[in-house]
Amino acid sequence: MKKFINSQETITDEELVGFGLAYGDVLTVDGHTVVSRALADADRVTVVTYGGSGHEPAQKGFVGPGMLDIQVDGDIFAAPNGAAVFEAMKLADKGHGVLLLTLNYAGDQLAGKQAMKLAKKAGMEVRQVVTGEEIKYDPEGEDNQRGLAGAVPLYHIAAAAAAEGKTLDEVAEIAQRYADNMASITVKSTDATHPQNGMSFGDLGETDQMEIGAGQHGEGGGVRVPMASSKETVGLIAPKLVEHLGLQKGDKAFVMINGCGATTMMEQLILFKDTVEYLQGLGVEVVANMVGEILTVQEAGGFQMNIAKWDDEFLRLWNTPAHTPVFFKE
Repeated sequence: MKKFINSQETITDEELVGFGLAYGDVLTVDGHTVVSRALADADRVTVVTYGGSGHEPAQKGFVGPGMLDIQVDGDIFAAPNGAAVFEAMKLADKGHGVLLLTLNYAGDQLAGKQAMKLAKKAGMEVRQVVTGEEIKYDPEGEDNQRGLAGAVPLYHIAAAAAAEGKTLDEVAEIAQRYADNMASITVKSTDATHPQNGMSFGDLGETDQMEIGAGQHGEGGGVRVPMASSKETVGLIAPKLVEHLGLQKGDKAFVMINGCGATTMMEQLILFKDTVEYLQGLGVEVVANMVGEILTVQEAGGFQMNIAKWDDEFLRLWNTPAHTPVFFKE
């Protein structure tokens, strides 16, 4: 393992110090809590999330005006504890309620359950939306419904709804509707290593295969097939997402190609092109997109394809300003 670190024990702490120094114009960092500077003047519903580090730029890279108000960073690939999430919710509360966004993983779910329990006990007005947009590729496999990179556009949709002055129930409804209308599949080509101990998350890199439907941390559930071209790979997974969403001629769609860490932008753009062309062939209009490294797993090779079925409200909310370390909209 070759990584430019100082100590295995202080990776996350040092990273967060650096993050605060690099993006101090947009946010502040207090320990493991990343806070948008826009929160100070917020008079609206606020949006909070949390998750393990090691997935940069997610999730802290999406803290700022027009997206997340606070993100709580856990240790490498580990959710923070529920008490820390609760403290973040208290800090975020501006009297209009707090929306807590959670990815569907056991540790995240446990922390969210604890935080919500503490918040309700404290008399706070809170709602929670869980994203688990992964669909199974193998018909005989488990339906894990893991939360993947599709949570990121949802951050902006929810924050934009809050900025319009919508109530907490209205913001939560929009966020839930978005979560219900997106789907993702991961394709891995090589494995990640754990930055604290060098442990590999599998043996995929030693083969001439790719794995479709694998978990981003090396969890099971995938199907190994021979490595294929971009167009061939899109032809394997895009139809599954289209079928799951019920996309039809005349529908609008959002498309994300999320690089897992070691897949080049060149490859991502070719995959995006092939996905757009596939959808256009079905008469589906791609009205918005994200392409790039959004939620990574260190140096894992591969990508996540996320497609969401959009309506005019989603498109309007998307086309509102945002400014975070890695996401900008005028």
